[in-house]
Amino acid sequence: MGADPVADAFAAARGDDGLVLLEGFHALKHALRFGADVVAAAADDAAALDRLARRLAPDLRAALAARVVERPLGGLVERVPHTGVAAVARRPSVDASALLASTSGPPLVLLEDPRRPGNVGAVVRVAAAAGAAGVLATGALDPWDPAALRGSAGLHFALPVGRADPAELGARPLWVLDPEGDEPGALPDAALLAFGTERDGVSDALAARAAARVRIPMRAGVSSLNVATAVAVVLYSARSGFSQRSIVQTARMPTDS
Repeated sequence: MGADPVADAFAAARGDDGLVLLEGFHALKHALRFGADVVAAAADDAAALDRLARRLAPDLRAALAARVVERPLGGLVERVPHTGVAAVARRPSVDASALLASTSGPPLVLLEDPRRPGNVGAVVRVAAAAGAAGVLATGALDPWDPAALRGSAGLHFALPVGRADPAELGARPLWVLDPEGDEPGALPDAALLAFGTERDGVSDALAARAAARVRIPMRAGVSSLNVATAVAVVLYSARSGFSQRSIVQTARMPTDS
C-alpha cells in the first residue's frame, strides 16, 4: 500500500480478482451483515450516511462509522452510487465440489451458461432470501461480475456463489426446467435446480442427466420467465411444500439468463 491505502484499495479492485467493488449503501450493508472482509470504504458525506443507516440499518451504524472514511467518491470509482458510498471487499473462496457433493439440506441453484450478469445478481438475491444452499454457474461469465454484484445488492456474501464444472455436478438429485412435463412429487432433499437461457433452455447434455425435469405452468402464449422470477417460483414453491399444481415434471424451462 502507498500513502493513501483507501485509494490504493479501490485502484487494486479494478484488476485484482480477489477483490470486489461494492457500489451503494445496500451492497455494503449486506456485505457487513454477512461477514464480508471489507478492506476499504468511503462516503461523500459521513453525516448523510449515518442518517441513512439510522433509517435502514440501525444495527450497522457503529460498524459503518468505524469503517467508512469521508472523501469524494469521484476519484475512487467510475460511477458514484446515488447513496454516496462505496467499498472494496475480499472475494470469499467457494468450494463448489463440496457444495455439489452435499446430500442433505436446502436446494442449490445451478445457472447453465448465463449471459447477463444483472440476471445472475438477481438470482443471487432471490436465492439468498429463499435460503438456498448457494448459486453456481457454468460458462464464461463470472458470477462475481461487477454488474452481478450490483444486481444482488451485496447478497453474494450471504451464501456461496461460484463457478461449477458441468462435467462434475456431484451427488445432488438434478432437476432441470422444461416447458412441458408431468406433475412431480415433492422436491428431494438437497436438489440441484438447473436453469438455462431463454433462447436455448438447458442443454440436451444436462437435461439427459436429470433425475427429474420440471416446468412452471404458465398462461398459454407466454413462453418464458426472467430467470430470477423462475428461480423465485421454484424455491418458494419448494418452501411451501410443492403443491401438486405449483410445479410439474420434465426438461428445460427457458429463461432469459
